[in-house]
Amino acid sequence: MRPHQLRDDQWDLIKDILPGRAGSVGVTAADNRRFVDAVIHRYRTGIPWRDLPESFGDRCGQRICDDRQHDRAGPPTQRRCKKKAGEDQAIGKSKGGLSTKIHVLVDALGHPLKIVLTKGQAHDLHGADALLPGMAARMLLADKAYDVDKRVIEPLNVAGKIAVIPPKSNRKTRRSYNEPLYEARHLVENFFCWAKQFRAIATRYDKTARNFLAAVHMVGALSWLN
Repeated sequence: MRPHQLRDDQWDLIKDILPGRAGSVGVTAADNRRFVDAVIHRYRTGIPWRDLPESFGDRCGQRICDDRQHDRAGPPTQRRCKKKAGEDQAIGKSKGGLSTKIHVLVDALGHPLKIVLTKGQAHDLHGADALLPGMAARMLLADKAYDVDKRVIEPLNVAGKIAVIPPKSNRKTRRSYNEPLYEARHLVENFFCWAKQFRAIATRYDKTARNFLAAVHMVGALSWLN
């Protein structure tokens, strides 16, 4: 097996839902599995598309194109290029420079359920606004950044859900939380540790938010396959 290649059992789980498979509508891919392995290899190692090993075949024929936690934007991403019409880049100035913030909602096993991007300087509550509506779980484990009554605590209470969130030190009205349950919050940190093993995620190389979000979704799918 090549490094970072899907195992047979993993491939069997996804091969019948991918576009380009034999019998599906549209153009049939020359080798779907080799294409998926090539994309995984590129994001895992962080190499440019043009430097993919020859074992992955004809890059043009495969149609591989080059077009957080904070994820620093690499030099290709930082270039002052004209934006494509209607395309957001989700890059902003934070203390560490230009970056993108990844917000993730994970389940009780640490597998991602929903992923959104914001600019690096955006507050975590922007992620909460996108992640929490429609959350199926009966409780939310989150850090102190989510200790806000009107945007987080009260909506959860109205929905009959439990907020397992430590109170901020400057909170005027103290409230309790389940400390033993809160210890499980490491699961979302585990996901970020997993994602940052992929060099092109830890240091963002994709110019558009659309492409970068797709890459993070791919890493999320791999965590489910594992």
